[in-house]
Amino acid sequence: MLYADSEGRIYDHPYFRMAGLQGSDPANLKQEDIAPMSEFGRLFFIPDCPPVGLDPVTGEYQTVPEIEMDGVVTRCFAVAAFLEPGVVRSHLPAVDYSPKSYVLPMWAYTAVGFRDEQYWAAGFRIEYNHKWDPSNYDDRDLLPAIDEYLAQHETGPLVDHLINCATQNHCFAAKNLFLGRWEAPMPVSRRCNATCLGCLSLQPDHCCDASHQRIAFRPSKAEVVSLAVRHLDQTPEAIISFGQGCEGEPLTEYRLIADSIRDIRRRTAKGTLNLNTNGSWPERIRIIAEQGLDSIRISMNSARPDFYRAYYRPNGYDFQDVVASIALSREMGVYTMINYLVFPGITDQEEEIRALFDMIRETGVSFLHLKNLCVDPQYYMEKMPESKTPVIGMARMISMLKEEFPELELGYFNQPVR
Repeated sequence: MLYADSEGRIYDHPYFRMAGLQGSDPANLKQEDIAPMSEFGRLFFIPDCPPVGLDPVTGEYQTVPEIEMDGVVTRCFAVAAFLEPGVVRSHLPAVDYSPKSYVLPMWAYTAVGFRDEQYWAAGFRIEYNHKWDPSNYDDRDLLPAIDEYLAQHETGPLVDHLINCATQNHCFAAKNLFLGRWEAPMPVSRRCNATCLGCLSLQPDHCCDASHQRIAFRPSKAEVVSLAVRHLDQTPEAIISFGQGCEGEPLTEYRLIADSIRDIRRRTAKGTLNLNTNGSWPERIRIIAEQGLDSIRISMNSARPDFYRAYYRPNGYDFQDVVASIALSREMGVYTMINYLVFPGITDQEEEIRALFDMIRETGVSFLHLKNLCVDPQYYMEKMPESKTPVIGMARMISMLKEEFPELELGYFNQPVR
Protein backbone atom coordinates (compact mmCIF):
# COMPACT_ATOMS: atom_id res chain seq x y z
CA MET A 1 0.00 0.00 0.00
CA LEU A 2 1.20 3.48 -0.83
CA TYR A 3 0.64 6.55 1.30
CA ALA A 4 1.78 10.17 1.13
CA ASP A 5 2.72 12.66 3.81
CA SER A 6 1.38 16.21 3.98
CA GLU A 7 4.05 17.39 1.50
CA GLY A 8 3.01 14.84 -1.10
CA ARG A 9 6.06 12.62 -0.64
CA ILE A 10 5.10 9.02 -1.37
CA TYR A 11 6.07 5.93 0.64
CA ASP A 12 5.20 2.25 0.62
CA HIS A 13 3.67 1.02 3.87
CA PRO A 14 5.66 -1.66 5.71
CA TYR A 15 2.58 -3.68 6.67
CA PHE A 16 -0.66 -2.93 4.83
CA ARG A 17 -1.27 -4.21 1.29
CA MET A 18 -2.75 -2.43 -1.70
CA ALA A 19 -6.53 -2.47 -2.02
CA GLY A 20 -8.93 -1.06 -4.59
CA LEU A 21 -12.54 0.00 -4.85
CA GLN A 22 -15.26 -1.09 -7.27
CA GLY A 23 -17.57 1.86 -6.93
CA SER A 24 -17.75 2.31 -3.15
CA ASP A 25 -16.95 -1.30 -2.24
CA PRO A 26 -13.42 -2.46 -1.34
CA ALA A 27 -11.92 -5.20 -3.49
CA ASN A 28 -8.99 -7.53 -2.99
CA LEU A 29 -6.68 -7.11 -5.98
CA LYS A 30 -5.27 -10.22 -7.63
CA GLN A 31 -2.15 -10.44 -9.76
CA GLU A 32 -4.23 -10.41 -12.95
CA ASP A 33 -5.84 -7.13 -11.86
CA ILE A 34 -2.61 -5.14 -11.83
CA ALA A 35 0.19 -4.29 -14.25
CA PRO A 36 3.45 -2.34 -13.99
CA MET A 37 2.78 1.38 -14.38
CA SER A 38 4.70 2.91 -17.26
CA GLU A 39 6.94 5.94 -16.96
CA PHE A 40 4.16 8.01 -18.55
CA GLY A 41 1.71 7.42 -15.70
CA ARG A 42 1.28 10.04 -12.99
CA LEU A 43 0.84 9.82 -9.23
CA PHE A 44 -1.46 11.97 -7.10
CA PHE A 45 -2.11 12.18 -3.40
CA ILE A 46 -5.56 12.90 -2.00
CA PRO A 47 -5.37 15.70 0.61
CA ASP A 48 -7.12 15.10 3.95
CA CYS A 49 -8.12 11.55 2.97
CA PRO A 50 -6.37 8.50 4.44
CA PRO A 51 -5.81 5.32 2.43
CA VAL A 52 -7.64 2.05 2.99
CA GLY A 53 -5.33 -0.94 3.13
CA LEU A 54 -5.68 -4.70 3.34
CA ASP A 55 -4.46 -6.33 6.55
CA PRO A 56 -2.54 -9.38 5.27
CA VAL A 57 -3.16 -11.34 8.48
CA THR A 58 -6.87 -10.74 9.11
CA GLY A 59 -7.85 -10.17 5.46
CA GLU A 60 -9.84 -7.11 6.56
CA TYR A 61 -9.82 -3.63 5.04
CA GLN A 62 -8.72 -0.89 7.37
CA THR A 63 -8.43 2.88 7.16
CA VAL A 64 -4.84 3.94 7.87
CA PRO A 65 -4.88 7.54 9.17
CA GLU A 66 -1.30 7.63 10.45
CA ILE A 67 1.93 5.70 10.82
CA GLU A 68 4.52 5.73 13.59
CA MET A 69 8.14 5.07 12.66
CA ASP A 70 11.11 5.64 14.99
CA GLY A 71 8.83 7.45 17.41
CA VAL A 72 7.59 9.92 14.78
CA VAL A 73 3.89 9.95 13.90
CA THR A 74 3.05 10.89 10.31
CA ARG A 75 -0.42 11.44 8.89
CA CYS A 76 -1.16 9.20 5.91
CA PHE A 77 -2.91 10.40 2.77
CA ALA A 78 -4.16 8.19 -0.05
CA VAL A 79 -2.27 7.89 -3.34
CA ALA A 80 -3.78 7.37 -6.81
CA ALA A 81 -2.42 6.90 -10.33
CA PHE A 82 -3.41 8.35 -13.69
CA LEU A 83 -2.71 5.88 -16.50
CA GLU A 84 -1.35 6.54 -19.96
CA PRO A 85 -3.71 6.48 -22.98
CA GLY A 86 -4.81 3.02 -24.04
CA VAL A 87 -4.89 1.52 -20.54
CA VAL A 88 -8.29 0.92 -18.91
CA ARG A 89 -8.41 1.06 -15.12
CA SER A 90 -10.04 -1.86 -13.35
CA HIS A 91 -10.24 -0.49 -9.79
CA LEU A 92 -10.52 2.89 -8.12
CA PRO A 93 -8.08 3.87 -5.36
CA ALA A 94 -9.07 2.66 -1.90
CA VAL A 95 -9.68 5.92 -0.05
CA ASP A 96 -11.59 7.02 3.04
CA TYR A 97 -13.23 10.14 1.61
CA SER A 98 -15.14 11.08 4.78
CA PRO A 99 -12.81 14.02 5.72
CA LYS A 100 -12.94 15.51 2.19
CA SER A 101 -14.65 18.90 1.72
CA TYR A 102 -13.72 19.56 -1.91
CA VAL A 103 -14.13 18.07 -5.39
CA LEU A 104 -11.02 16.57 -6.97
CA PRO A 105 -9.85 17.84 -10.38
CA MET A 106 -10.98 15.87 -13.41
CA TRP A 107 -8.55 12.94 -13.66
CA ALA A 108 -9.16 9.19 -13.85
CA TYR A 109 -8.00 8.17 -10.36
CA THR A 110 -6.74 4.58 -10.25
CA ALA A 111 -5.63 2.17 -7.54
CA VAL A 112 -1.83 1.91 -7.32
CA GLY A 113 0.70 0.10 -5.14
CA PHE A 114 4.41 -0.69 -4.94
CA ARG A 115 6.30 -3.99 -5.22
CA ASP A 116 9.69 -5.16 -6.47
CA GLU A 117 10.98 -1.61 -6.91
CA GLN A 118 8.17 -0.50 -9.21
CA TYR A 119 4.64 0.89 -9.14
CA TRP A 120 1.73 -1.39 -10.03
CA ALA A 121 -1.60 0.02 -11.16
CA ALA A 122 -5.01 -1.61 -11.41
CA GLY A 123 -5.71 -1.79 -15.12
CA PHE A 124 -5.11 -3.49 -18.45
CA ARG A 125 -4.20 -2.32 -21.93
CA ILE A 126 -7.10 -2.31 -24.37
CA GLU A 127 -5.10 -0.84 -27.28
CA TYR A 128 -1.60 0.29 -28.12
CA ASN A 129 -1.25 2.87 -30.88
CA HIS A 130 2.20 4.32 -31.50
CA LYS A 131 0.60 7.57 -32.68
CA TRP A 132 -0.54 8.27 -29.12
CA ASP A 133 2.56 7.01 -27.32
CA PRO A 134 3.58 9.89 -24.99
CA SER A 135 7.20 9.45 -26.06
CA ASN A 136 6.19 10.94 -29.44
CA TYR A 137 5.13 14.24 -27.86
CA ASP A 138 8.36 15.93 -26.81
CA ASP A 139 8.02 19.71 -26.61
CA ARG A 140 11.61 20.06 -27.77
CA ASP A 141 10.22 19.00 -31.15
CA LEU A 142 6.96 20.92 -30.81
CA LEU A 143 8.21 24.46 -30.22
CA PRO A 144 10.41 24.62 -33.35
CA ALA A 145 7.54 23.07 -35.32
CA ILE A 146 5.20 25.85 -34.18
CA ASP A 147 7.75 28.50 -35.21
CA GLU A 148 8.06 26.89 -38.64
CA TYR A 149 4.29 26.64 -39.00
CA LEU A 150 3.85 30.32 -38.19
CA ALA A 151 6.60 31.29 -40.63
CA GLN A 152 4.97 29.37 -43.50
CA HIS A 153 1.25 29.99 -42.98
CA GLU A 154 -1.15 32.79 -42.20
CA THR A 155 -2.41 32.80 -38.64
CA GLY A 156 -5.80 33.52 -37.16
CA PRO A 157 -7.74 33.15 -33.91
CA LEU A 158 -8.14 29.38 -34.31
CA VAL A 159 -4.42 28.84 -34.82
CA ASP A 160 -3.68 30.99 -31.77
CA HIS A 161 -6.16 28.97 -29.73
CA LEU A 162 -4.59 25.68 -30.82
CA ILE A 163 -1.09 26.92 -30.01
CA ASN A 164 -2.30 27.51 -26.47
CA CYS A 165 -3.86 24.03 -26.41
CA ALA A 166 -0.60 22.48 -27.57
CA THR A 167 1.79 24.38 -25.32
CA GLN A 168 -0.26 25.09 -22.19
CA ASN A 169 -2.82 22.26 -22.05
CA HIS A 170 -0.45 19.76 -23.69
CA CYS A 171 -3.19 18.43 -25.96
CA PHE A 172 -1.67 15.69 -28.10
CA ALA A 173 -4.08 16.35 -30.97
CA ALA A 174 -3.20 20.07 -31.05
CA LYS A 175 0.48 19.16 -31.08
CA ASN A 176 -0.16 16.92 -34.08
CA LEU A 177 -1.45 19.87 -36.10
CA PHE A 178 1.88 21.69 -35.81
CA LEU A 179 3.95 18.52 -36.08
CA GLY A 180 2.13 17.75 -39.35
CA ARG A 181 0.83 14.27 -38.57
CA TRP A 182 -2.09 12.02 -37.64
CA GLU A 183 -5.20 13.33 -35.86
CA ALA A 184 -5.62 17.08 -35.43
CA PRO A 185 -8.41 18.99 -33.64
CA MET A 186 -10.95 21.45 -34.97
CA PRO A 187 -12.80 23.08 -32.03
CA VAL A 188 -15.69 25.32 -33.09
CA SER A 189 -18.28 25.52 -30.29
CA ARG A 190 -18.57 27.90 -27.36
CA ARG A 191 -21.90 26.49 -26.16
CA CYS A 192 -23.23 23.18 -24.88
CA ASN A 193 -26.62 21.57 -24.28
CA ALA A 194 -25.41 19.40 -21.40
CA THR A 195 -23.88 20.16 -18.01
CA CYS A 196 -21.65 17.14 -17.53
CA LEU A 197 -20.35 16.43 -14.05
CA GLY A 198 -16.90 15.88 -15.52
CA CYS A 199 -16.87 18.67 -18.12
CA LEU A 200 -13.24 19.42 -18.99
CA SER A 201 -13.82 22.94 -20.30
CA LEU A 202 -16.44 24.47 -18.01
CA GLN A 203 -17.41 24.00 -14.36
CA PRO A 204 -20.13 26.64 -13.89
CA ASP A 205 -20.64 25.95 -10.19
CA HIS A 206 -16.87 26.13 -9.64
CA CYS A 207 -16.82 22.85 -7.76
CA CYS A 208 -13.29 22.41 -9.17
CA ASP A 209 -11.09 23.93 -11.85
CA ALA A 210 -11.81 22.98 -15.45
CA SER A 211 -8.96 21.16 -17.18
CA HIS A 212 -9.06 23.32 -20.32
CA GLN A 213 -10.04 26.82 -21.30
CA ARG A 214 -13.08 26.62 -23.59
CA ILE A 215 -12.84 28.30 -26.97
CA ALA A 216 -14.25 31.83 -26.62
CA PHE A 217 -15.11 32.65 -30.23
CA ARG A 218 -16.80 31.20 -33.30
CA PRO A 219 -14.11 30.36 -35.86
CA SER A 220 -14.62 31.50 -39.43
CA LYS A 221 -15.43 28.91 -42.04
CA ALA A 222 -12.48 30.14 -44.08
CA GLU A 223 -9.99 29.39 -41.29
CA VAL A 224 -11.57 26.01 -40.52
CA VAL A 225 -11.44 24.96 -44.17
CA SER A 226 -7.91 26.25 -44.71
CA LEU A 227 -6.48 24.44 -41.67
CA ALA A 228 -8.34 21.23 -42.44
CA VAL A 229 -7.41 21.03 -46.13
CA ARG A 230 -3.75 21.74 -45.41
CA HIS A 231 -3.61 19.00 -42.78
CA LEU A 232 -5.52 16.42 -44.81
CA ASP A 233 -3.53 17.05 -47.97
CA GLN A 234 -0.09 16.95 -46.40
CA THR A 235 -0.43 14.33 -43.66
CA PRO A 236 -0.41 10.52 -43.97
CA GLU A 237 -3.32 8.82 -42.15
CA ALA A 238 -4.74 12.26 -41.40
CA ILE A 239 -7.84 12.86 -39.29
CA ILE A 240 -9.56 16.18 -38.64
CA SER A 241 -11.82 15.94 -35.59
CA PHE A 242 -14.55 18.35 -34.66
CA GLY A 243 -15.50 18.13 -30.99
CA GLN A 244 -12.69 18.61 -28.49
CA GLY A 245 -12.15 18.90 -24.75
CA CYS A 246 -11.61 22.65 -25.18
CA GLU A 247 -15.10 23.33 -26.54
CA GLY A 248 -18.78 22.79 -25.88
CA GLU A 249 -21.04 20.56 -28.00
CA PRO A 250 -20.13 20.82 -31.71
CA LEU A 251 -23.71 20.16 -32.81
CA THR A 252 -24.56 23.67 -31.58
CA GLU A 253 -22.46 24.78 -34.60
CA TYR A 254 -23.76 22.15 -36.99
CA ARG A 255 -24.20 24.52 -39.92
CA LEU A 256 -20.60 25.75 -39.63
CA ILE A 257 -19.41 22.13 -39.52
CA ALA A 258 -21.63 21.02 -42.44
CA ASP A 259 -20.65 23.98 -44.61
CA SER A 260 -16.98 23.50 -43.77
CA ILE A 261 -17.07 19.79 -44.62
CA ARG A 262 -18.75 20.53 -47.93
CA ASP A 263 -16.02 23.00 -48.87
CA ILE A 264 -13.22 20.77 -47.56
CA ARG A 265 -14.41 17.89 -49.72
CA ARG A 266 -14.59 20.17 -52.73
CA ARG A 267 -10.86 20.80 -52.30
CA THR A 268 -9.57 17.41 -51.15
CA ALA A 269 -10.76 13.81 -50.90
CA LYS A 270 -7.89 12.84 -48.61
CA GLY A 271 -8.02 11.88 -44.96
CA THR A 272 -10.82 11.30 -42.47
CA LEU A 273 -13.33 13.88 -41.27
CA ASN A 274 -14.52 12.91 -37.81
CA LEU A 275 -17.06 14.31 -35.37
CA ASN A 276 -16.86 13.78 -31.60
CA THR A 277 -20.27 14.63 -30.14
CA ASN A 278 -22.86 13.86 -27.49
CA GLY A 279 -25.24 12.84 -30.27
CA SER A 280 -28.07 15.00 -28.96
CA TRP A 281 -29.61 16.09 -32.30
CA PRO A 282 -30.04 13.25 -34.83
CA GLU A 283 -31.26 15.55 -37.59
CA ARG A 284 -28.24 17.82 -37.22
CA ILE A 285 -26.04 14.75 -37.55
CA ARG A 286 -27.93 13.85 -40.73
CA ILE A 287 -27.19 17.29 -42.21
CA ILE A 288 -23.48 17.00 -41.37
CA ALA A 289 -23.24 13.41 -42.62
CA GLU A 290 -24.80 14.34 -45.96
CA GLN A 291 -21.89 16.71 -46.63
CA GLY A 292 -19.25 13.97 -46.39
CA LEU A 293 -18.59 13.08 -42.74
CA ASP A 294 -16.51 9.90 -42.56
CA SER A 295 -16.70 8.89 -38.90
CA ILE A 296 -18.51 9.84 -35.72
CA ARG A 297 -17.79 9.15 -32.06
CA ILE A 298 -20.76 9.58 -29.73
CA SER A 299 -20.08 9.83 -26.01
CA MET A 300 -21.99 8.29 -23.14
CA ASN A 301 -21.20 7.19 -19.60
CA SER A 302 -23.93 4.56 -19.45
CA ALA A 303 -26.40 2.61 -21.55
CA ARG A 304 -28.98 3.14 -18.79
CA PRO A 305 -31.06 6.33 -19.20
CA ASP A 306 -31.13 7.28 -15.52
CA PHE A 307 -27.34 6.94 -15.14
CA TYR A 308 -26.86 8.88 -18.40
CA ARG A 309 -29.08 11.74 -17.25
CA ALA A 310 -27.39 11.91 -13.84
CA TYR A 311 -24.00 12.52 -15.47
CA TYR A 312 -24.80 14.53 -18.62
CA ARG A 313 -27.72 16.53 -17.20
CA PRO A 314 -29.04 17.12 -20.75
CA ASN A 315 -30.87 20.28 -21.75
CA GLY A 316 -33.44 19.94 -24.55
CA TYR A 317 -32.66 16.34 -25.49
CA ASP A 318 -32.75 12.92 -23.86
CA PHE A 319 -31.05 9.54 -23.89
CA GLN A 320 -33.18 8.15 -26.71
CA ASP A 321 -32.00 10.96 -29.00
CA VAL A 322 -28.43 9.73 -28.44
CA VAL A 323 -29.37 6.14 -29.29
CA ALA A 324 -31.22 7.39 -32.38
CA SER A 325 -28.09 9.29 -33.47
CA ILE A 326 -25.96 6.16 -33.18
CA ALA A 327 -28.41 4.14 -35.27
CA LEU A 328 -28.84 6.94 -37.84
CA SER A 329 -25.10 7.36 -38.30
CA ARG A 330 -24.69 3.66 -38.93
CA GLU A 331 -27.58 3.64 -41.42
CA MET A 332 -26.01 6.55 -43.34
CA GLY A 333 -22.76 4.63 -43.79
CA VAL A 334 -20.73 6.74 -41.36
CA TYR A 335 -18.15 4.74 -39.39
CA THR A 336 -19.87 4.83 -36.01
CA MET A 337 -18.14 4.69 -32.63
CA ILE A 338 -19.31 4.98 -29.03
CA ASN A 339 -17.02 6.87 -26.68
CA TYR A 340 -17.91 4.80 -23.61
CA LEU A 341 -16.78 6.57 -20.42
CA VAL A 342 -16.06 3.69 -18.09
CA PHE A 343 -16.03 3.70 -14.29
CA PRO A 344 -15.31 0.57 -12.20
CA GLY A 345 -18.28 -0.38 -10.05
CA ILE A 346 -20.78 1.23 -12.45
CA THR A 347 -19.76 0.14 -15.95
CA ASP A 348 -19.19 -3.47 -14.88
CA GLN A 349 -22.55 -3.91 -13.13
CA GLU A 350 -24.58 -6.75 -14.60
CA GLU A 351 -27.53 -4.45 -15.26
CA GLU A 352 -25.31 -2.01 -17.17
CA ILE A 353 -23.79 -4.80 -19.25
CA ARG A 354 -27.24 -6.05 -20.27
CA ALA A 355 -28.27 -2.53 -21.28
CA LEU A 356 -25.05 -2.01 -23.25
CA PHE A 357 -25.45 -5.29 -25.10
CA ASP A 358 -29.04 -4.40 -26.04
CA MET A 359 -27.91 -1.03 -27.39
CA ILE A 360 -25.10 -2.56 -29.45
CA ARG A 361 -27.58 -4.99 -31.02
CA GLU A 362 -30.09 -2.20 -31.67
CA THR A 363 -27.67 0.25 -33.28
CA GLY A 364 -25.05 -1.95 -34.97
CA VAL A 365 -22.25 0.31 -33.75
CA SER A 366 -18.82 -0.37 -35.33
CA PHE A 367 -16.35 0.50 -32.56
CA LEU A 368 -16.52 0.80 -28.77
CA HIS A 369 -14.00 3.13 -27.15
CA LEU A 370 -13.30 2.31 -23.50
CA LYS A 371 -12.23 5.62 -22.00
CA ASN A 372 -11.53 6.10 -18.32
CA LEU A 373 -14.01 8.65 -16.97
CA CYS A 374 -12.12 11.61 -15.54
CA VAL A 375 -14.06 12.64 -12.44
CA ASP A 376 -13.78 12.69 -8.66
CA PRO A 377 -14.80 9.11 -7.69
CA GLN A 378 -16.69 10.13 -4.56
CA TYR A 379 -18.47 12.96 -6.37
CA TYR A 380 -19.52 10.65 -9.20
CA MET A 381 -20.81 7.90 -6.91
CA GLU A 382 -22.85 10.40 -4.92
CA LYS A 383 -24.55 11.65 -8.10
CA MET A 384 -25.32 8.25 -9.61
CA PRO A 385 -28.62 6.42 -8.97
CA GLU A 386 -28.50 3.67 -6.40
CA SER A 387 -28.15 0.19 -7.87
CA LYS A 388 -27.76 -3.16 -6.10
CA THR A 389 -26.96 -5.18 -9.22
CA PRO A 390 -23.77 -7.29 -8.86
CA VAL A 391 -20.39 -6.06 -10.14
CA ILE A 392 -18.44 -8.60 -12.20
CA GLY A 393 -15.22 -6.67 -12.87
CA MET A 394 -13.95 -4.69 -15.85
CA ALA A 395 -11.79 -7.48 -17.29
CA ARG A 396 -14.69 -9.95 -17.20
CA MET A 397 -16.93 -7.39 -18.87
CA ILE A 398 -14.44 -7.04 -21.75
CA SER A 399 -14.30 -10.82 -22.14
CA MET A 400 -18.08 -10.94 -22.37
CA LEU A 401 -18.09 -8.18 -25.02
CA LYS A 402 -15.57 -10.05 -27.16
CA GLU A 403 -17.52 -13.28 -26.86
CA GLU A 404 -20.92 -11.76 -27.61
CA PHE A 405 -19.80 -9.36 -30.37
CA PRO A 406 -16.72 -10.81 -32.12
CA GLU A 407 -16.94 -8.28 -34.97
CA LEU A 408 -17.18 -5.24 -32.67
CA GLU A 409 -13.87 -3.37 -32.48
CA LEU A 410 -12.71 -2.47 -28.98
CA GLY A 411 -10.11 0.18 -28.35
CA TYR A 412 -9.18 3.62 -27.10
CA PHE A 413 -8.30 5.82 -30.09
CA ASN A 414 -9.99 7.26 -33.18
CA GLN A 415 -9.17 5.38 -36.36
CA PRO A 416 -8.57 6.72 -39.91
CA VAL A 417 -11.22 5.27 -42.21
CA ARG A 418 -9.89 6.59 -45.55
